[in-house]
Amino acid sequence: MKYLVALLLLCWSTAGSAAELAPFTSDGCSAFPNGTPQNQNLWLTCCVRHDFAYWKGGTEQQRLDADLALEQCVAKAGEPTIASLMLQGVRAGGSPSLPTTYRWGYGWPFGRGYQALTTEELAQVKAQLEALQAIISEVTETLKNE
Repeated sequence: MKYLVALLLLCWSTAGSAAELAPFTSDGCSAFPNGTPQNQNLWLTCCVRHDFAYWKGGTEQQRLDADLALEQCVAKAGEPTIASLMLQGVRAGGSPSLPTTYRWGYGWPFGRGYQALTTEELAQVKAQLEALQAIISEVTETLKNE
């Protein structure tokens, strides 16, 4: 009985606390080319932006918005047919219920699904962004001095 009480207390004490957000990662266009043979990184920036949205996750509508933004970005790069194909791919393969490294909300532990980010989770996203910005600034400064 005391083990049951201890287990219930443990579950109660961790309920409501946000999970920890893993550091942002991007693999570019996830098993899809980052561009054409002539310009191999033509829509890479589009995919990294899309990865950022998928990393932090959120609601089902936010996922749809992120997917449509990817399509628009690639189309704006001059590849509307590829943009449409990519939209179909991310709609089919980006579900939060798939245990992949590129699922919706992949920065959070598996099983989160579609949920609006809490204030605490948004603070984690902001902190990670600030850390990334600091790294980018440092690297940019180093490159200027070389």
